[in-house]
Amino acid sequence: MMGAKDMTMIRRSTHALALVALLLGTSAAFAAAPDSNAGNQQSTPKGWNYLIVNGQRVPKANNRVTNPDGSWREEVRQGKCTTIKEKSAAGEYKESRSCN
Repeated sequence: MMGAKDMTMIRRSTHALALVALLLGTSAAFAAAPDSNAGNQQSTPKGWNYLIVNGQRVPKANNRVTNPDGSWREEVRQGKCTTIKEKSAAGEYKESRSCN
C-alpha cells in the first residue's frame, strides 16, 4: 500500500508534468504564429543611416571619415547642436556635443 507521503509525491510530480506540458504547448504556439509585421517589414542595408521624417526614411548625409588604421570621426548636426563621435584604432570611443 502507498502511504500519504507517496501520494503527495505523485500528485506533485503530476502537477509539475502538467505545467511543463502547458508551457511547451504555449511556446510552440507562439513559435508557429506568423509575425504580423513580416509582410511589410523592409530590410535596411548594412551601414545605412537614416532619419525618420513624416514616417518615411530619409538618408542622412554621410560625413564619417574612416582612416586606414580603423579609426573614424563623424559629425552629426541637429539644429544648432553638433555631436562629434570619434573612435580610435585601439577601440576608445569618445562623443562630445556642443550647441551654439
